[in-house]
Amino acid sequence: MKKIALSLMMVAGAFSVNQAAAFEGDIEAGKTKAATCVACHGVDGNKPLPNHPKLAGQHAQYLFKQLKEFKLGMTSGGAEGRMDPVMSGMAMPLSEQDMRDISAYFASLNMEAGTTPEDVVAEGGKLYKAGDAERGIPACAACHGPRGNGTSLAGFPKVSFQNADYVKAQLEKFRSGERNNDLNGMMRDLAKKLTDKDIELLSKYVSGLH
Repeated sequence: MKKIALSLMMVAGAFSVNQAAAFEGDIEAGKTKAATCVACHGVDGNKPLPNHPKLAGQHAQYLFKQLKEFKLGMTSGGAEGRMDPVMSGMAMPLSEQDMRDISAYFASLNMEAGTTPEDVVAEGGKLYKAGDAERGIPACAACHGPRGNGTSLAGFPKVSFQNADYVKAQLEKFRSGERNNDLNGMMRDLAKKLTDKDIELLSKYVSGLH
């Protein structure tokens, strides 16, 4: 909980930063550079493959961070960044400007709405919005927002409408420590407290959150 509070304080400070530090990326250049991305993510960033993330409408700064860390994962042999057998290889030839342009392009698109199964709305919504104090689980909404839109400057991604299978896989990776590029270890700390049922509920709930 202390890490959550600290990060929220960082968010407040971030909003007071001069906007000259705004993200710089060329959308049109990114559209051209994203040609190799569309096979898995789609031209509109909404490829309906359940185990792949939707990129449309995601915060550009977050996408940029992930691309940088995929590349770092490859160059460090998995010791740093985020290692993925496909994405790390795809990120290797990209310059930082390429990453900025591609990120700006996908961020400019609209993410398609998803749906939340009726049988997880109540329980999943309670866990997402309020957490579980008895188990030390903070509310997901504290960082990702009540509508799952995240916060760009703080680095919290948009999770609403995301593919449930992808969200489930990422929560499991955070829980096991296989994925470890989260801010201050926040997601790993949280995920360690989640049961398989919790992960199932949350992943399905956010897929239709709006």
